[in-house]
Amino acid sequence: MTRLEKKYKEDVISQMMKKFGYKNKLQVPKLEKIVLNTCLKEAIENKKVLDVACLELGAITGQKPIITKAKKSVAGFKLRTEMPIGAKVTLRRDKMHEFLDRLLNITLPRIRDFRGVSPKSFDVSGNYTLGIKEQIIFPEIDVDKTEKVHGLDITIVTSAKTPDEGRELLGLLGMPFTRNV
Repeated sequence: MTRLEKKYKEDVISQMMKKFGYKNKLQVPKLEKIVLNTCLKEAIENKKVLDVACLELGAITGQKPIITKAKKSVAGFKLRTEMPIGAKVTLRRDKMHEFLDRLLNITLPRIRDFRGVSPKSFDVSGNYTLGIKEQIIFPEIDVDKTEKVHGLDITIVTSAKTPDEGRELLGLLGMPFTRNV
């Protein structure tokens, strides 16, 4: 059992049941999956950029990413349907918990002038999306070997029904939300 799972079972469930008045432990929202996604416009001209991005995503998550392809052609961007333009990884169960634990305790504090993440990035279902501007904040990435700095999106999918439930769940798990937003 990971550290985050233990915290969820011992602390978070009881606090969420008190706050929202759940009658059963199974009603308490939980983490379902984490999706990491990156899209590179340079991949249109240079396919090697996408290979490097896949290696970096694999190093960050410990799981092989899949290559995403364009759904539509856009003439202004010289983009054609089915051209590979990005990569994504979906984490579940233990890998998901370990990744979120590393993100909250190691990676986010490494960001320069970090004051917390926005509590407004929840959708209607209680899922949270976090944008990272540089992949080099992850300790698994060797900065000297990195050719191109690119960003990635991290979507944390929960079983929460409302944004308030999702915000409370992630807050209790240790997500550093900013206070004055």
